[in-house]
Amino acid sequence: MKATVTLDTPVKRGEKEITEVVLRKPNSGEIRGVALVDLMQMDVAALIRVLPRITAPSLTEQEVSRMDPADLMQMGQEVSGFLLPKAAKQALAPQTSDSPEE
Repeated sequence: MKATVTLDTPVKRGEKEITEVVLRKPNSGEIRGVALVDLMQMDVAALIRVLPRITAPSLTEQEVSRMDPADLMQMGQEVSGFLLPKAAKQALAPQTSDSPEE
């Protein structure tokens, strides 16, 4: 599972600007040393630790630390979504009604 995040504020790496980051669902080893509840709550310290492990291009902890808060929020939402079980995602999905509107 992957998600692409378009950054509001590009990350500068030397002369290059990173405008888009692909996140992939972490495996258990990539979230070691971080409490799952911290990731679900989008704890900044937890995201700074985990995002370098699951981003392409691979961001450093320093780059994540300097990231625009709006971009960090977008990435945190994607990471939280990766951690939800399928049943929870289905329960959160908008329900469509088959009945015609009056």
